[in-house]
Amino acid sequence: MKKAETLDIWRKLPENQDPLPFMIPLQYKAKGSTYGSCGIRIDGNPSFIEAVLSNLKTLINGENNVTRLGLARNGVDGSAFDKKFENQADKAEVCYIRLHERGAQGAIAAGIFHDHDKETKEYAKAIGL
Repeated sequence: MKKAETLDIWRKLPENQDPLPFMIPLQYKAKGSTYGSCGIRIDGNPSFIEAVLSNLKTLINGENNVTRLGLARNGVDGSAFDKKFENQADKAEVCYIRLHERGAQGAIAAGIFHDHDKETKEYAKAIGL
């Protein structure tokens, strides 16, 4: 899709849509690449990442008795890849967010050891259950 087309669609979108109902969880113990699955990557300075996350608070309800958030936030360091990131922001980080189905044992443990009832109800409501 061309940039102009994408910008046109973006401008016409309703404000404050909740992405959670559209975020298809990865199957329990999914293997292989997750490229093209529903997920978010945010990279930049910590303030930028937190500003974007502040607009995605409904995704927190993905951490519930049925699904879990795959959430990783790390500093950017190219030394492990023997790469230089010349354009990286000061104190650059990257944050990844994906939704995963819980297995039966994980669902039981989440129900016993964590109080996710509110999030589970909100998630069910978000996906139309």
